[in-house]
Amino acid sequence: MLSWKLGRVPEPELMEDPEEVSSYASAAASRHLGAIDDSFIEHLARLLSCAAEDRRPLRALDIGCGPAQIPIKFLKRFTGWHVVAVDRSWSMLGRARQDAQAAGVQDRLQLVAADIHELPLRSSSFDAVMCNSVLHHARSPAALVTEILRLAGNTGAILLRDLRRPARPLLGWHLWRHGRHYTGKMRELFNASVRASYTAGELRKLSVDAGAIQSGARVFVFGGAHIGIERARVFRN
Repeated sequence: MLSWKLGRVPEPELMEDPEEVSSYASAAASRHLGAIDDSFIEHLARLLSCAAEDRRPLRALDIGCGPAQIPIKFLKRFTGWHVVAVDRSWSMLGRARQDAQAAGVQDRLQLVAADIHELPLRSSSFDAVMCNSVLHHARSPAALVTEILRLAGNTGAILLRDLRRPARPLLGWHLWRHGRHYTGKMRELFNASVRASYTAGELRKLSVDAGAIQSGARVFVFGGAHIGIERARVFRN
């Protein structure tokens, strides 16, 4: 009997190929992916609703930032914040530096080349930690979630969002429905990423194993195409 479960097909951790970088950066500027990124910022804003009460500089971390389209949008909206954006790809960081300068936010954006599983950053040093569409690339997803928890500490907001892998009978429809706005290389990358992603059940188990649920985080499903882990920021006097 054919299983309904679609097996996961891992993707390479590093996106360094010039065609991949160009395709991803171009897609990030599109109306469709721009709207998805905007929804990520809105989601994070809800988790940070209490941050307006702070009277000190606020710091956010983006793990696996790519060309930094989300940090740049975040900094344009939240002028009192600084963002550290990390990626292993020098090509992605080079594109991020150009785009940050064009957006006028380069003074509040620090770009760091590092392994996302072992970041050279102090524990509990961020008011928010975000991670978008990176989990399915991680060689050790549990280690990535553990790093997010370490850096956010007990009070920092957490927003990890990624694609969702559907059941086998729904794969064709899922790829068409959620990938129909992409063409060429970006369509190939999207299809491969869906196959490399996790199911909601797998993410729940991972969250428990990594201690995320115990820390007050929860697993969510967003719009059929995405799943993730979220935790609101805790404000303390």
